[in-house]
Amino acid sequence: MAAVILPFERPVAELIDKVRKLRALAASDPRFEPELARLEEKTNRLARELFADLSAIQKVQLSRHANRPYTLDYVKRLFTDWVELKGDRRYAEDAAVIGGLAKFHGRSVVVIGHQKGRGTKENLKRNFGMPHPEGYRKAIRLYEMADRFGLPILTFIDTPGAYPGIGAEERGQSEAIGAALGAMARASVPIVATIIGEGGSGGALALGVANRVLVMEFACYSVITPEGCAAILWKDGSRADEAAAQLKITAPDLLQLGVVDAIVEEPTGGAHQDHDDAAVRLDRALWSTLTSLDELRDEELVEDRYRRFRALGAYLA
Repeated sequence: MAAVILPFERPVAELIDKVRKLRALAASDPRFEPELARLEEKTNRLARELFADLSAIQKVQLSRHANRPYTLDYVKRLFTDWVELKGDRRYAEDAAVIGGLAKFHGRSVVVIGHQKGRGTKENLKRNFGMPHPEGYRKAIRLYEMADRFGLPILTFIDTPGAYPGIGAEERGQSEAIGAALGAMARASVPIVATIIGEGGSGGALALGVANRVLVMEFACYSVITPEGCAAILWKDGSRADEAAAQLKITAPDLLQLGVVDAIVEEPTGGAHQDHDDAAVRLDRALWSTLTSLDELRDEELVEDRYRRFRALGAYLA
């Protein structure tokens, strides 16, 4: 995986690279351990200072980082006995949405997530993480299967949005998204959604009607991209930074507004710097959240989900 470094993260990224090299030396020679400890402390301090002052648009850029872990990166680290299920049984297979059966801490679950690609060839295969209607209909098939067999559903959200092409619209893109929302709302099993990258519009929400929604520290969740918002409001896409701030789409804003239920802290420098550590942190949050829903019966899970979304946007004067 080629290293991609954003301008504002370069000081931290360079230190993290030095830490990796020094850690490899310390593994074979203990004399390097004191120096490693000092460098790790310096790196953590610089990362806290730098990332504490990131603007909204910089966090959006991190959520889109080419080296961030995608759904399949988490699948291979969080789950065992993974069996991918393909196709919507109506039209075709859509590689922008992956789903299947797996074991999570020994518990059978259904896993569904958006999947982007790395490099041009895989991105074309995955359509840059933008699903067609058949991707959402595959998700619906898996929601209904999970409901039938009483399996918890874990979803991973990471998409710029649903694919807006002519073919997708002709095959019923909006209907497929709406049907996915309905299938998730009706499912009488625990559903936990995690926003691992960028969560764009209805294309993200089709995997987001959950009892609990987690968000990675530098992920975002929006009704429209900052660039799209700026182009519509001001006819000027270069004002995306202003739009990002006004949209309130970063993790702290989402938590304050009640759109998400918890923020999962990322490793030093972001999840893209250490996929393994990011997975460990998400594993703890996911398992804790999933087990907290065990006390709810089938009908209570549906009602809990209904109340959660009805409360969004409700304010007392």
